[in-house]
Formats: sequence, structure tokens, C-alpha cells
Amino acid sequence: MGGPLPLGEPAPADGALPPGTVIDAHTDFGVYLHVPFCRVRCGYCDFNTYTSDELRGARQDQYADVLLEEIALARRVLAAAAPPRPASTAFFGGGTPTLLPPGDLARMLDGVRDAFGLADDAEVTVEANPDTVTDAVAAELAAAGVTRLSVGMQSAVPHVLAALDRTHSPANVANSVAAARRAGLAVSVDLIYGAPGESLADWTTSLEAALALESDHISAYALIIEDGTKLARQIRRGEVPAPDDDLQADMYETADRMLGAAGFEWYEVSNWARTPAQRSRHNLAYWRGSDWWGFGPGAHSHIAGTRWWNVKHPSAYALRLAGGESPSAGRERPGAEARLLERVLLESRIRDGLPVDALDGRGRRAVAGLVADGLVDGREAVHGRVVLTLPGRLLADSVVRALTP
Repeated sequence: MGGPLPLGEPAPADGALPPGTVIDAHTDFGVYLHVPFCRVRCGYCDFNTYTSDELRGARQDQYADVLLEEIALARRVLAAAAPPRPASTAFFGGGTPTLLPPGDLARMLDGVRDAFGLADDAEVTVEANPDTVTDAVAAELAAAGVTRLSVGMQSAVPHVLAALDRTHSPANVANSVAAARRAGLAVSVDLIYGAPGESLADWTTSLEAALALESDHISAYALIIEDGTKLARQIRRGEVPAPDDDLQADMYETADRMLGAAGFEWYEVSNWARTPAQRSRHNLAYWRGSDWWGFGPGAHSHIAGTRWWNVKHPSAYALRLAGGESPSAGRERPGAEARLLERVLLESRIRDGLPVDALDGRGRRAVAGLVADGLVDGREAVHGRVVLTLPGRLLADSVVRALTP
């Protein structure tokens, strides 16, 4: 069910933006639609998701109608602040969005289209568990305007899937990717490395399997142990080993080497695409600090420098909207130092890099040392950008610390 929400100031009941907010009409606008339902809670997961046993006072078959109420609220709030901007990206995340009928996802997307419009070339992504994708599901999603399916593969090795509490089989991944292809959808697959008992040979097997799917995009994330999860408790009790940092570094280097040899190019520390056009535009908007509205329980939003987040539980979310109130639990408007830290943290992770002149004096002076240490690309630095080398990607947090106050 995720960790605690951030601290912040109270959000107004009507959801209005702070007085004086100026929205740049040229800044991309995206929408995130959170579907908080899962059949099974994976042992490593810290997302705001719920199984049927954990839900009280919330129904999956009513969820689309509830979320449409927040879309209507967003339309009123944004119309009062600036001329409408069509959404350039939409992303259904979770949870498992494909646990809902495709018609419900289509109605939510229609709500976005009616409220804001969708750009002609909008990227519309749906995350999916391989167990939930059939030819009929993929065809309905494509007909609704979805352009891209993100498949939660995680691993191709059965004992690794079991360690992660994943319920699908490796064969289901190939079947879901094939169904998406037949429907004309672009495909991304997600992998996780460093699970208990996973060897470098296991990881290589998963990478080979992912490449054999001939997807357009591959994400590879190091397993992180989050407090409060089943896996954290198992590690604390000594039932399974904690991830090995050195092994995870070897796994990352193996991924970068194998994906690069297959024609993929890294564009963010954990993401590779065959071409620039196949990068996740929605995620790039996060990393570049664009505007987005996050719909659903626990979802976060950012418009013109103001951030806010919704109440977490689906029933509390529904009750707020049923009462005509915003579901926002709190909000903040970060100061200059916090905005700089966030910009460095996010933009340094992408291949396009961070402009050196965005740094303060201390950060600019640190660039030469990072180049000397082999963590920042020297040629890019000469041209005024901080771009991580492969060792720099492995030590990205250290680079951020060096570049910020």
C-alpha cells in the first residue's frame, strides 16, 4: 500500500491552483491515470496498490466513474488558470490497469480527450501484467487510442519470478507481446535485477529472452528493498539474502553491453530504446520537469511549479469526490534550492544531460573533478552538458551529491 504521503500545506477543497500561478502554454502536459488494483501483492512492491482482500468500501467496477469525477474537477481547475492544452502523453499505471475491462480504460481515456483533448501524436501507454493480455484486450485498447503497451516481464527465469512473487509464466510474456504486436501497439518490457537467488547467468537468460521478443523499449531496474514490504521482512528475518551491490553493478553493465550490441541505446539510467522515437515520452516529461496531472488515489501532480498528491486509499478518494471536493491530501511549492536539487537529480539521469549553466557555482566547479574521475563525459562537458558515463550511471547518486549544495 506504499509509504506515507509527503508533508506539505493543506490543499484547498476545490483543488484550485495557488493565486498567481502562470502556466506556460508551450510546456508539455501529460496525464497519469492510476489503477490501484492487483490480484496478488508482489513481495517487493511498495506502490499504492490493493488486492481484493485489502479493499473495504471501494469497488473495481465503479472505479472508472470515480476517476472521471477527478478529470472533471481538473478540467474546471485548469480552465480557470489558462487556455486548455491537449495532453501530449497519457499513462495508465498501477497496480495492474488491465485488471479493469478495456472498456473502462477506454472511458477514462475518452474523459481525458473530452476534458483536455489529445495531441494528434499523443503517446498513450498502458502497463500490463502478462497474465491479463489477450488478443481481444489488445485490440480493444488499440481501438480506444492506446499506442503502447508496457509489459511487466521482470524475469524469464521461474525461480526468480517466484522470489518476486510474480504469478505469470515466461510463456505468457511472449504471448502478451505477440498480442500487442498484432493489435499494432508499440511494446516495452520491464525487467528487475538483483532478486534473491538470482545469478548473473539467470540475468543473462532474462536479457536474452527480452531481446528475443523484439520489443521497442526495455526498462531494467535494480531491485530496491522498501520498508514495510514482505521482502524487507524476509531479509530482516534472515530468510533470504539482501541484494548484493557488486552483483547488481555487474548485472547493470551486462544489460548495457547486451542491449547496446542489439541496437538499443540508453536514454535514461534504467531505460533503453531502439530509436529516439521509441523512448517513453511520458517518463521523459517527468525527468524534464514538464506539467502533468496524476489521477487516482495516491497520484502525484505537478503544474507550473506546484506539486500535490491525492489521498491514498481508494475509498477515501471516492468519498472526497462524491462530496464535491478535491481528493488532494496536501501540496507544496518548492523553493529555489529544492528545485535545483530536483533538476540535477532528474536531468543528470538522462542521456541528453543537464546544462552546466543550470548549476550553482559549487556544482560547476565540481564538473571537472567528475570528468577526471570518469563519471561525467568530458566531451559533453566541454560543450556545456553533464552526461553520465557508464561508471557515472552506476554512481549517479554520488554525482548528484557532488553537483548540489
